[in-house]
Amino acid sequence: MSNTIILASSNKKKLKELSSILSQFSLELVPQSAYNVTDAIEDGLSFVENAIIKARHACQATGYAAIADDSGIEVDFLYGQPGIYSARYAGEPSDDNKNLCKLIKELGGVNADKRTARYQCVIVYMRHAKDPTPIICQASWEGVILEEKVGDGGFGYDPIFYCPVAKKTAAQMSAEEKAFISHRGKALREFSKIFSEKNS
Repeated sequence: MSNTIILASSNKKKLKELSSILSQFSLELVPQSAYNVTDAIEDGLSFVENAIIKARHACQATGYAAIADDSGIEVDFLYGQPGIYSARYAGEPSDDNKNLCKLIKELGGVNADKRTARYQCVIVYMRHAKDPTPIICQASWEGVILEEKVGDGGFGYDPIFYCPVAKKTAAQMSAEEKAFISHRGKALREFSKIFSEKNS
Protein backbone atom coordinates (compact mmCIF):
# COMPACT_ATOMS: atom_id res chain seq x y z
CA MET A 1 0.00 0.00 0.00
CA SER A 2 1.32 3.44 -0.92
CA ASN A 3 1.88 5.81 1.98
CA THR A 4 0.84 8.76 -0.17
CA ILE A 5 -2.56 10.35 0.42
CA ILE A 6 -3.79 13.21 -1.70
CA LEU A 7 -5.37 16.15 0.09
CA ALA A 8 -8.30 17.18 -2.08
CA SER A 9 -7.54 20.85 -1.50
CA SER A 10 -4.85 23.38 -2.30
CA ASN A 11 -5.42 25.18 1.01
CA LYS A 12 -2.03 25.39 2.76
CA LYS A 13 -3.61 25.86 6.20
CA LYS A 14 -5.67 22.70 5.78
CA LEU A 15 -2.57 20.80 4.59
CA LYS A 16 -0.64 21.84 7.70
CA GLU A 17 -3.52 20.97 10.03
CA LEU A 18 -4.21 17.56 8.50
CA SER A 19 -0.52 16.67 8.16
CA SER A 20 0.10 17.13 11.88
CA ILE A 21 -2.76 14.77 12.75
CA LEU A 22 -1.82 12.10 10.18
CA SER A 23 1.91 12.14 10.94
CA GLN A 24 1.41 9.35 13.51
CA PHE A 25 0.62 6.93 10.66
CA SER A 26 3.82 7.59 8.66
CA LEU A 27 1.69 8.87 5.79
CA GLU A 28 2.71 11.49 3.29
CA LEU A 29 -0.05 14.00 2.70
CA VAL A 30 0.35 15.72 -0.66
CA PRO A 31 -1.85 18.58 -1.90
CA GLN A 32 -3.66 17.88 -5.14
CA SER A 33 -1.94 20.91 -6.67
CA ALA A 34 1.31 18.91 -6.68
CA TYR A 35 -0.31 16.75 -9.38
CA ASN A 36 -1.86 19.75 -11.17
CA VAL A 37 -5.33 18.62 -10.08
CA THR A 38 -7.91 21.37 -10.40
CA ASP A 39 -10.60 21.89 -7.78
CA ALA A 40 -13.66 19.66 -8.16
CA ILE A 41 -17.03 21.18 -9.01
CA GLU A 42 -18.82 21.14 -5.66
CA ASP A 43 -22.40 20.67 -6.77
CA GLY A 44 -23.58 18.54 -3.86
CA LEU A 45 -26.34 19.69 -1.52
CA SER A 46 -24.60 18.74 1.73
CA PHE A 47 -21.16 18.79 3.34
CA VAL A 48 -21.01 14.98 2.98
CA GLU A 49 -21.79 15.05 -0.74
CA ASN A 50 -19.24 17.76 -1.45
CA ALA A 51 -16.50 16.03 0.55
CA ILE A 52 -17.12 12.78 -1.37
CA ILE A 53 -17.08 14.67 -4.69
CA LYS A 54 -13.73 16.25 -3.81
CA ALA A 55 -12.12 13.03 -2.57
CA ARG A 56 -13.32 11.01 -5.57
CA HIS A 57 -12.11 13.71 -7.98
CA ALA A 58 -8.61 13.61 -6.44
CA CYS A 59 -8.53 9.80 -6.55
CA GLN A 60 -9.55 9.71 -10.21
CA ALA A 61 -6.98 12.33 -11.21
CA THR A 62 -4.00 10.84 -9.34
CA GLY A 63 -4.66 7.14 -8.75
CA TYR A 64 -3.89 7.58 -5.06
CA ALA A 65 -6.05 7.44 -1.95
CA ALA A 66 -7.47 10.85 -1.06
CA ILE A 67 -8.82 12.74 1.92
CA ALA A 68 -11.19 15.67 1.65
CA ASP A 69 -12.58 18.16 4.12
CA ASP A 70 -15.80 20.06 3.56
CA SER A 71 -16.70 22.52 6.22
CA GLY A 72 -18.64 25.69 6.85
CA ILE A 73 -20.75 27.61 9.30
CA GLU A 74 -24.49 27.30 10.03
CA VAL A 75 -26.35 30.22 11.56
CA ASP A 76 -29.66 29.33 13.20
CA PHE A 77 -31.31 32.72 12.57
CA LEU A 78 -30.53 32.28 8.84
CA TYR A 79 -31.97 28.73 8.75
CA GLY A 80 -28.54 27.11 8.48
CA GLN A 81 -27.01 29.52 5.99
CA PRO A 82 -24.31 30.07 4.73
CA GLY A 83 -23.84 26.30 5.21
CA ILE A 84 -22.24 24.60 2.22
CA TYR A 85 -21.85 28.01 0.58
CA SER A 86 -19.73 29.43 3.42
CA ALA A 87 -16.58 29.86 1.31
CA ARG A 88 -18.49 31.63 -1.49
CA TYR A 89 -21.13 33.43 0.61
CA ALA A 90 -20.26 36.87 -0.81
CA GLY A 91 -19.72 35.51 -4.33
CA GLU A 92 -16.75 34.48 -6.45
CA PRO A 93 -13.83 34.63 -6.08
CA SER A 94 -13.88 33.37 -2.51
CA ASP A 95 -12.90 36.10 -0.03
CA ASP A 96 -12.85 35.48 3.73
CA ASN A 97 -13.27 39.12 4.72
CA LYS A 98 -16.14 39.78 2.30
CA ASN A 99 -17.92 36.63 3.49
CA LEU A 100 -17.50 37.64 7.12
CA CYS A 101 -18.70 41.20 6.48
CA LYS A 102 -21.78 39.93 4.64
CA LEU A 103 -22.67 37.69 7.59
CA ILE A 104 -22.31 40.58 10.04
CA LYS A 105 -24.62 42.65 7.81
CA GLU A 106 -27.20 39.84 7.50
CA LEU A 107 -27.37 39.65 11.30
CA GLY A 108 -27.56 43.41 11.85
CA GLY A 109 -29.89 44.21 14.75
CA VAL A 110 -30.36 40.56 15.74
CA ASN A 111 -30.19 40.00 19.52
CA ALA A 112 -27.30 38.02 21.00
CA ASP A 113 -29.53 35.12 22.08
CA LYS A 114 -30.56 34.58 18.45
CA ARG A 115 -27.03 34.66 17.00
CA THR A 116 -26.26 31.01 17.75
CA ALA A 117 -24.24 29.14 15.15
CA ARG A 118 -21.94 26.21 14.65
CA TYR A 119 -19.04 25.22 12.51
CA GLN A 120 -19.53 21.89 10.72
CA CYS A 121 -16.81 19.65 9.31
CA VAL A 122 -17.00 16.44 7.30
CA ILE A 123 -13.85 14.42 6.57
CA VAL A 124 -13.99 11.80 3.81
CA TYR A 125 -11.23 9.29 3.04
CA MET A 126 -11.39 7.16 -0.10
CA ARG A 127 -8.93 4.37 -0.95
CA HIS A 128 -9.71 4.75 -4.65
CA ALA A 129 -12.27 6.47 -6.88
CA LYS A 130 -14.73 3.55 -6.70
CA ASP A 131 -14.37 2.95 -2.95
CA PRO A 132 -17.86 1.76 -1.86
CA THR A 133 -17.13 2.27 1.83
CA PRO A 134 -15.29 5.55 2.35
CA ILE A 135 -14.48 6.64 5.88
CA ILE A 136 -16.81 9.54 6.73
CA CYS A 137 -16.40 11.55 9.95
CA GLN A 138 -18.46 14.54 11.01
CA ALA A 139 -18.12 16.96 13.92
CA SER A 140 -19.46 20.36 14.93
CA TRP A 141 -18.46 23.29 17.15
CA GLU A 142 -21.07 25.45 18.85
CA GLY A 143 -20.72 29.21 19.14
CA VAL A 144 -22.23 32.66 18.71
CA ILE A 145 -21.73 35.20 15.93
CA LEU A 146 -20.37 38.55 17.16
CA GLU A 147 -21.25 41.96 15.75
CA GLU A 148 -17.60 42.81 15.02
CA LYS A 149 -14.25 41.09 14.53
CA VAL A 150 -12.15 40.10 17.56
CA GLY A 151 -8.70 38.53 17.16
CA ASP A 152 -6.42 38.18 14.16
CA GLY A 153 -5.67 34.45 14.03
CA GLY A 154 -7.30 31.60 12.13
CA PHE A 155 -9.21 32.11 8.90
CA GLY A 156 -12.72 32.17 7.50
CA TYR A 157 -15.31 33.32 10.04
CA ASP A 158 -12.98 32.82 13.04
CA PRO A 159 -12.83 36.52 14.08
CA ILE A 160 -16.61 36.66 14.63
CA PHE A 161 -17.13 33.09 15.89
CA TYR A 162 -17.25 33.33 19.69
CA CYS A 163 -16.89 30.13 21.71
CA PRO A 164 -18.70 30.44 25.09
CA VAL A 165 -16.78 27.48 26.55
CA ALA A 166 -13.39 29.07 25.86
CA LYS A 167 -14.69 32.65 26.37
CA LYS A 168 -12.91 33.87 23.24
CA THR A 169 -13.25 33.84 19.47
CA ALA A 170 -11.68 31.19 17.28
CA ALA A 171 -9.34 33.91 16.00
CA GLN A 172 -8.00 34.49 19.54
CA MET A 173 -7.02 30.84 20.05
CA SER A 174 -3.61 29.27 19.61
CA ALA A 175 -3.37 26.63 16.87
CA GLU A 176 -3.15 23.92 19.55
CA GLU A 177 -6.19 25.20 21.47
CA LYS A 178 -8.23 25.49 18.30
CA ALA A 179 -7.24 22.00 17.12
CA PHE A 180 -8.43 20.54 20.43
CA ILE A 181 -11.85 22.19 20.50
CA SER A 182 -12.71 22.79 16.84
CA HIS A 183 -15.00 20.93 14.47
CA ARG A 184 -12.06 19.95 12.24
CA GLY A 185 -9.93 18.81 15.15
CA LYS A 186 -12.71 16.59 16.49
CA ALA A 187 -13.48 15.14 13.04
CA LEU A 188 -9.80 14.41 12.41
CA ARG A 189 -9.39 12.65 15.77
CA GLU A 190 -12.39 10.47 14.91
CA PHE A 191 -10.89 9.75 11.50
CA SER A 192 -7.52 8.89 13.07
CA LYS A 193 -9.20 6.40 15.40
CA ILE A 194 -11.11 4.65 12.57
CA PHE A 195 -8.14 4.70 10.19
CA SER A 196 -5.90 3.20 12.86
CA GLU A 197 -8.39 0.39 13.56
CA LYS A 198 -8.74 -0.43 9.84
CA ASN A 199 -4.98 -0.48 9.27
CA SER A 200 -3.75 -2.15 12.46
